[in-house]
Amino acid sequence: MSRYDQFQEFRARLNQRILGDGTPDGRPGGTLVTKRFFALDDQTYRDGGEGGLPKKTKELLGLVASMVLRCDDCIAYHIDQCVKAGCTDQELWETFDVALIVGGSIVIPHLRRAVDFLDECRAREGR
Repeated sequence: MSRYDQFQEFRARLNQRILGDGTPDGRPGGTLVTKRFFALDDQTYRDGGEGGLPKKTKELLGLVASMVLRCDDCIAYHIDQCVKAGCTDQELWETFDVALIVGGSIVIPHLRRAVDFLDECRAREGR
């Protein structure tokens, strides 16, 4: 299974566990606070909003923050969302540059994985 497929399967399965009503064997799902946080996250990245930033811009901002914070799952998520929102490779490379400037050389290993994941996303969309 590809990294992309593993990421999507893991995320879907665990989000169901966290946001669902629990498991068949009776283990509970996440709390109302957890569900509200996930909903707030979803609302934050939608088009428009109070300031009018487009989803594409918000996803690029999320990608910078994720790279600086060195969260590979978050980086993969935001790259996938950026690709789906229509970001060009040039926009993504400039976003990577911002993350490098803000985060420094410690971001480089995450940049490598980000580029690899981007290549996989582009291959999936036929580019």
